[in-house]
Amino acid sequence: MSTETDVLVLGGAGVDTIVYVPELPLPFADSYMVPRIEMRAGQTGDFVTLGLTALGLRTHHLDMIGDDHPGDLVRALHRDRGIPLTEVPLPGGTKRAVNLVGPDGRRLSLYDDSRSHEADRLPEATVRALAAQSRHAHVSITYPCAFALPLLREAGLTVSTDLHNWDGANPYHEPFAHEADLVFLSTTALTDPERTMHRIVQRGRARTVVAMAGAEGAYLLTDGTLTHVPAVTPPAPVVDSNGAGDAFVSGFLLGWLAGEPAARCARYGAIAGAYACTVPGTSTDSIGRGDLLARAAELDAELGSDLDTEPAADLGSDLGADLETDLGAAGREHA
Repeated sequence: MSTETDVLVLGGAGVDTIVYVPELPLPFADSYMVPRIEMRAGQTGDFVTLGLTALGLRTHHLDMIGDDHPGDLVRALHRDRGIPLTEVPLPGGTKRAVNLVGPDGRRLSLYDDSRSHEADRLPEATVRALAAQSRHAHVSITYPCAFALPLLREAGLTVSTDLHNWDGANPYHEPFAHEADLVFLSTTALTDPERTMHRIVQRGRARTVVAMAGAEGAYLLTDGTLTHVPAVTPPAPVVDSNGAGDAFVSGFLLGWLAGEPAARCARYGAIAGAYACTVPGTSTDSIGRGDLLARAAELDAELGSDLDTEPAADLGSDLGADLETDLGAAGREHA
């Protein structure tokens, strides 16, 4: 099937206000003197879109955005990066958050949940039209996106989602967890990550689940087998963990859509996530495809390539052949 878009990203557009604080948790005080406070466009859907684009995937972003200054920042971000954006009016105003960032790069996000209304929807006709031109959909867990899941299924797309800090029990996340083919989540709020990962597989469509654990790496459940994915040493000092999980998702999808084994996809994700931790939260830079594949070649040389080499099903794109060529070139450069 010929498509114009590799990944249709639904939801997750918004702005963050970044505040660097002396420590986290922040002790109570009447006031603190902090470095320059900045607002910039970039929430989970934006970062996944940026990450995928930097890795050479054709990406289109669909979300509800307000007619306001934060919305203008989101529109400008996509326009400046040459990324197609289809926007639907959001009456409550563009989604926003305040991120407190400690000296070690850890983040505390204060998310404004007042922007979404019960009636918010992505128009069915718009979803269907964009899905018809796409190979895969990555669905953010922002409110109206759940209603688009059946439409994506009807269009025959594979679907991924990131449940973020789901506790494994909140019913809000279940439609996303159970309708996606590929599920990402954080271990932060999970008392038993392995049990939650197996339950996602048992109750839903997913055959691959990835639980991201920050500096501890990640856990990969695929074909009923749970393995640990080591973290990758960042290429520079860690300054901010904003967007690290979104970068991991982007790197994983690069491999997954090329038919790479899940273990190699996870290595790509770990490389992209490590890079993101070296980027200040006020920036939106992402690792490029060449740098990611070069680092993957270095790790293969350092650690040995004991990853599963069984090819995944062909998803109808030349991306796999292109990726194999690029990875081979990267390996020769670092031999």
